[in-house]
Parts: sequence; structure tokens; C-alpha cells
Amino acid sequence: MSALTLYGIPNCDTVKRARAWLAAEGAAVAFHDFKKLGVPPALDDWAAELGWQRLLNRQGTTWRKLDVAAQAGAGDAAGALALMRAQPSVIRRPVVAWPDGRYSIGFDPDEFARRLGR
Repeated sequence: MSALTLYGIPNCDTVKRARAWLAAEGAAVAFHDFKKLGVPPALDDWAAELGWQRLLNRQGTTWRKLDVAAQAGAGDAAGALALMRAQPSVIRRPVVAWPDGRYSIGFDPDEFARRLGR
């Protein structure tokens, strides 16, 4: 099985839990840090598979700090994707690219175990 890629920011609690769980399971994981490496071109693929609405984290601190105009500008796919590229912290985390080519958002140990065949 090839490595999976986990996308996020290292200080996010959910990303920390996912990384710790994957390490404990011995999974081969590549970590893509949005803060250091930016948002990958795969953002468009994530939006196509998962939906831009699910990717956009409207509960986070970064979203709440945005002015009303910036929030309103994220009301459609183009605006939301532009905001995610400019402010990676508004992307719900972690995003996982699984070896089978599929994607998921968030951390659910049962879902991770199922996808890893455990």
C-alpha cells in the first residue's frame, strides 16, 4: 500500500490526533503543512469530490475573524476556493488523500481503520 497524505496545520488538535493515531497504527504518512507548503492544486479535486461547502470551516477562529464582506464572498464555489487559497486556516482539517485516490475530511478512528483495512 502506498503512503497516504494528510493535509493540515501541525498545531490543529484534530490534525494532532489523526497524526498520533496513524503513527500508532504504523501507517506510512506524508504530511503537507498548509502553513509551510501552501494549499496544493488538489484543492479543486477535494472540492469536486467532497463539496466546497464541507471543506469551508465556518466554525473556526479564522472564519470568525473575517469581515462580513470576506465571508459573503465565500458564498459560492469560486469565492470559497479563492478564500481557502488565501487563508488556508479556513479549510476543515485534516484532509486526507487515501492510497485509493479518494479523499476525506476530519478524523474518525473507525473510518481511518476501515480505509486502512484494519
